[in-house]
Amino acid sequence: MFLNVIVENKSNYIDSFFTYSDGGFSAGIGSKVTVPFGTGTKEGYVFSVSETCDIDESKVKDIISVDEEESLSKEMISTAVWMKQRYAIRYYDAIKLFKPPLPKRKRGVPKDPYGDIDTDYPKPERLTEEQEAAVEQIREALAGDKEEIFLIHGVTSSGKTEVYMEAIETCLSRGRGAVMLVPEISLTHQLIRRFIGRFGKDNIAVLHSGLTPRQRSDEWMRIRSGKARIVIGARMGVFCPMENIGVIILDEEHESTYKSDMTPKYETHEVAAKRMLTNKGVVILGSATPSVGSYQRVRDGIYHLIELKKRYNSTPLPEVEIVDMRKELRKGNRSIFSEALRTRMEEELNSGRQVILLQNRRGFSNFISCRECGTVMKCPECGISLTYHKKENSMICHYCGRRYPVPTVCPTCKSKYIRHFGIGTEQVEEEVRKLFPDKAVDRLDIDSIRDRKEMDNILDRFGKGETKILVGTQLVAKGLDFDNVGLTGVIAADSTINIPDYRSEERTFQLVTQVAGRAGRGDRRGHVIVQTYDPENYALTAAKDNDYDGFFALETRGRKLMEYPPFGELIIANFTSDDEAEAAKAAEEARDFLVEIFGHDCQKRIREPKIASNFKGKEAFRQYIIIKAERSKRNEYVHYLDQFRRKLMSRRSQVNVTIDVDPYSMI
Repeated sequence: MFLNVIVENKSNYIDSFFTYSDGGFSAGIGSKVTVPFGTGTKEGYVFSVSETCDIDESKVKDIISVDEEESLSKEMISTAVWMKQRYAIRYYDAIKLFKPPLPKRKRGVPKDPYGDIDTDYPKPERLTEEQEAAVEQIREALAGDKEEIFLIHGVTSSGKTEVYMEAIETCLSRGRGAVMLVPEISLTHQLIRRFIGRFGKDNIAVLHSGLTPRQRSDEWMRIRSGKARIVIGARMGVFCPMENIGVIILDEEHESTYKSDMTPKYETHEVAAKRMLTNKGVVILGSATPSVGSYQRVRDGIYHLIELKKRYNSTPLPEVEIVDMRKELRKGNRSIFSEALRTRMEEELNSGRQVILLQNRRGFSNFISCRECGTVMKCPECGISLTYHKKENSMICHYCGRRYPVPTVCPTCKSKYIRHFGIGTEQVEEEVRKLFPDKAVDRLDIDSIRDRKEMDNILDRFGKGETKILVGTQLVAKGLDFDNVGLTGVIAADSTINIPDYRSEERTFQLVTQVAGRAGRGDRRGHVIVQTYDPENYALTAAKDNDYDGFFALETRGRKLMEYPPFGELIIANFTSDDEAEAAKAAEEARDFLVEIFGHDCQKRIREPKIASNFKGKEAFRQYIIIKAERSKRNEYVHYLDQFRRKLMSRRSQVNVTIDVDPYSMI
């Protein structure tokens, strides 16, 4: 028997099958094997098995050993092959997503990453009518082993999590497993407590990047051995080594973090759908603000819509007030807090309720510049604006993490008029402490947390009521469930509106609606104040009225006209090299190659190469091409871009080509 194996490697030139004889071992598709390779040995995975081979059999070597404990299933291998074709990534990059991060010899004694959690979360006595109707649809699909994708559009605090749990319970009763994904590691803490209370600690495994490689490897083994039948995690959880999965759930499905922007690039929604197609199971997408793409798939008949229009406790949705900051300036208020926000904070705090403040920028100020000549301080390595952090009294690059001292004079004109501009979470925290010196304040952003424990501690303090005011970036807007929050405030809604991206209004609508949903989740109605210099923006007015359908109608009108997703496909091809001229030459050749294949009529869809001015690679240069493709031709463009990449490799070019389909971050 002959085995076609993908071996572990880091080279773009070894992205192909190597044929070996089974050597008398019982190996099949998915088996992890050790094979002779070059002058040594390598580990790899079997992708296909054949009775014959296309090369001289006398030259075929035997495999050395088989490790069934760390082997993968046929479904996992077929998903890796699909990803290779769908995203033009290397075989082994796809396999790495499925395999344990550490070999056995480096693991040591297994440790439970959540061994300190001991909780009880009882099943509610009854579901609401909407919840029961939702669960019944999902149960029917699971009972019929149907491959279905459900989009649950439920207002904040409508009880989506309980619907998820009922679906998981149904899967477990049928001997199947379940995967529960969230967009941020910060959301796993509350969810794990609930799930452990409901399903027991032994049934649950956790997979996310906040765990050490050793912890992730231990959890991987628990899943692969079948000891854990429920997986909770961030996007990497979609690659869990579980067989017979009944349901994969993506909570807050609209979040951009479900798209991998690192190599290998992939879309979690698509990978989940592919895995459940083979497993004959269900995908559940849930959100109070579904992505425009997902909602359009409902309109196209691809997804099945389930609506939860009422909060499970019947508490009305919070009252949303939009404050025009232009009027505040005219009144002489130059504070970052409007009079309405400051007054409402006092009222809520005095009544014993808590406050969440959102500012979606880290640091103290967004940038530092010279008021004389306009020079903005930028990272010399990455080319992007440096953020001022007052606590460290330094300028920090949020791309590479490098720190620089704040200059006393402008490096361009030598002026002493150096000032910092914009608002960050650090500045908001400082101002809050001045306004309310007797109230406990915490800040939740990447800068304030060193590890999972620190993040969990911040959320625990707030959950217990010890912290009265929580300031943070979008981390505070996503899925947090605290009963005593009376007010949420958005300090500067314009920070997302003015991003140069076709999704800016969608992101603004989602962020404001989501952070609004953190208020009034208990028995009393909450209040939301949104500060902006653009109060008539349709994303904000729709969020104020909780009018998703109205927002969707306006947003899709423009996207149809411009053929932006979901009515077209955007593809970015990046060409990176240590030699600037080589990167530019490769990008130009790639465009010419595509125009020759697709015809000159497609020239307007294949944009001219441009320099990636904000590229963060050290001592390297990047050019990129944006392709605005018809929906039906996405796979063709990806295929031919991959062909061009192979052409470059055949002539030993030092240009690295990466392909990003439907990027969430535009250059």
